[in-house]
Amino acid sequence: MPEKSESLSGTAEETVFDREIAVEQAHLDTVYQRLGEKLAEAEFILDDANRKFLAGTPGALAERDAQAYQAGRHLQRLTNEFEDFLFGRIDLQAPDRPEEDGFPSQTPLDPADPDIAETLHIGRLGVLDAEYGPLVIDWRAPAAAPFYRATPRQPGRVVRRRVIRSRGRKVLGVEDDLLRPDLEPRLDGRPITVVGDGALMATLGRARSHTMRDIVSSIQQEQDEVIRAQAAGATLVTGGPGTGKTAVALHRAAYLLYHDRRRYAGGILVVSPTPLLVSYTEGVLPALGEEGQVAIRAIGSLVDGEEADRYDIPETARLKGSSRMVALLRRAARAALDGPDTPSELRVVALGEVLKLDADNLRGLRRTVLGGNTPVNLLRPRARRVLLDALWTQLRRGRPTPADRYEREELQRQREAFEEYVTDEDVFLDFLDAWWPALTPRAVLAALADQRRLGGLARGAFTRPELRLLVDSWRHLDRRGRGGVSVADVALLDELQVQLGEPYRPRVREVDPVDALTGLDEVTTYGDRQRREQEQRAAAAADRRDYAHVIVDEAQDLTPMQWRMVGRRARNATWTIVGDPAQSSWIDPAEAQAAMDETLGSKPRRRFTLTTNYRNPAEIAEVASRILAQAAPGTEPPVAVRSTGALPRFAAVATEDAMGEAARSEVARLLDEVQGTVGIVVPMERREEAREWIAGLGERAVALGSLEAKGLEYDATVVADPSGIAGESEAGLRVLYVALTRATQRLTVLSGPLDLPDSAGVPALLHG
Repeated sequence: MPEKSESLSGTAEETVFDREIAVEQAHLDTVYQRLGEKLAEAEFILDDANRKFLAGTPGALAERDAQAYQAGRHLQRLTNEFEDFLFGRIDLQAPDRPEEDGFPSQTPLDPADPDIAETLHIGRLGVLDAEYGPLVIDWRAPAAAPFYRATPRQPGRVVRRRVIRSRGRKVLGVEDDLLRPDLEPRLDGRPITVVGDGALMATLGRARSHTMRDIVSSIQQEQDEVIRAQAAGATLVTGGPGTGKTAVALHRAAYLLYHDRRRYAGGILVVSPTPLLVSYTEGVLPALGEEGQVAIRAIGSLVDGEEADRYDIPETARLKGSSRMVALLRRAARAALDGPDTPSELRVVALGEVLKLDADNLRGLRRTVLGGNTPVNLLRPRARRVLLDALWTQLRRGRPTPADRYEREELQRQREAFEEYVTDEDVFLDFLDAWWPALTPRAVLAALADQRRLGGLARGAFTRPELRLLVDSWRHLDRRGRGGVSVADVALLDELQVQLGEPYRPRVREVDPVDALTGLDEVTTYGDRQRREQEQRAAAAADRRDYAHVIVDEAQDLTPMQWRMVGRRARNATWTIVGDPAQSSWIDPAEAQAAMDETLGSKPRRRFTLTTNYRNPAEIAEVASRILAQAAPGTEPPVAVRSTGALPRFAAVATEDAMGEAARSEVARLLDEVQGTVGIVVPMERREEAREWIAGLGERAVALGSLEAKGLEYDATVVADPSGIAGESEAGLRVLYVALTRATQRLTVLSGPLDLPDSAGVPALLHG
């Protein structure tokens, strides 16, 4: 039987553990030695390229630059620092058939044959030895798939799976899973050793920080199936709390880049629900070797130059997210031309005559220009043409039509002279600027703070109370629209940008003074190109609208208007959409589903369901399931894979004034019990209050509103005022379910008098 080491308490176990550490350390040393050789090769190529500058010919300069550029890119890739660069190993039986499609069969030659025929090490990047043999297999390569896909029920060729923990160049530990306990496997004539309590359990027990770790070393089979799924069309992933939806989505982005870098490099967008989740997840892709290749944006910052800093009350957010806003905003964009400064008369003198267009004339001309669906700002040239036509017609009124060609040609010359004269006049130009101004989305939105104006545009689609809610939410904006905007407003601004369009501005190419003198473009170095590429990527990513792949995280929260906004950035894209209807904070899931279906159109869809809860221990999952039964009746919760024996704690305060002191005491207690982070989740309106409660407790403690907790996780969580969270909106029970599923180790539910707690502190909502 395999040697087993479950602890380090005895000398024998320590010897086995140390021996396995030494084996992996030796391999890691070989890997870094090879990386050193590759670094030396890249530096030699770079030095050789620089020497070619001495040749002085244009051909030598171009060759030098191309060589330096490629060598520089390779150097940058090799010198990236990774935690756990080499993190996995699989020991395989011999395949029953030779290579298929370049890779060995995954069926063992003889299921009962205990001998290990092949060992593969898995890491963040692939590394080959001098003979092109694999020292490290890239985790995204097909050859690495058995590391994630093999299970005790379907082990394939995998006998032992090992997770290797390292920091820098030092191996710290190993954790093994024996997938064929029925065999007595041997490696190099010796029984193999199984060390630790299992890779997954060891990973799940690690303390959390304020940033997400990648799960590249602990991806499970159902997660791996999603990550490696075909990219065409739309991949739809559902799963309850703790099933790894967000991590799977980010790893899928890295996998797609590996699989088809030409198609996806620089063109993947990840849409997150909150800035907090963006901050939490933004370190994952650099750790996977894909820094700068993927844009991760919060839904409230998806529009260039906009950053949501306000939250609407649920009733207002529902109105702004509804598809009813589409028609309203289209009418608002066209009506915005009529403002308090809009002139009612145009009066010019041309060819000795006074020409005048009154208010009725101008209204008719505007209706003519606005016919159709062209964005308002792009209609300015047409408006200019219509005004000139109207003035010319007035000038020619009562005059005979030319009878022959010579008269017609003369008349055409007169008209050209007329237009040139009029369009040079300040009176006409000032009028055109005021009558057809360049409109901005923010200014149009601000104009809707006039309830009378808004009511005329709504045309019965909204009730009076609904109109008042909308007006109140925009009243703080000045005439230009300056002021804070909410997450829901950002989607409205995007919709207005489509309706308005950008006025045409001719692009001027910047010319370097040296280039202007010599007529030649300087041959650039790798550093020059890298800096320029970074600047160009940053500018393009700021408001890019043509991504190759779009990943929507927590998709159940997107409103119909937000689906339209995201869809504009994915017209030709493939999709990965992950979410959980039971966690939705959007009040009308059916309307959002219809909007998603419209956005995806006829794209083929494949569906996956993640069923295992890797975050919450069973004790916490059981408490959350009580709310799930109320929030989404009939929904099966994901199955927790571990139990800690630590039961959730319930506490109650007699008065609301006592809530702050009790919350601070509970957070402080949990900080002493866990090594990682502690979060306190409260109703949105109390989040500033909660931050004051925990002030001074250190950076491991964080306070957040219920809608900010989405996707985050903490070692311990305090859910304060649960009935307040549940009562925030019609989706409040689903939001409370989210709050109760953030903890990986400890959970405290802190009730106030309105929670109607029993003698044990359990609120009425959680009475089982």
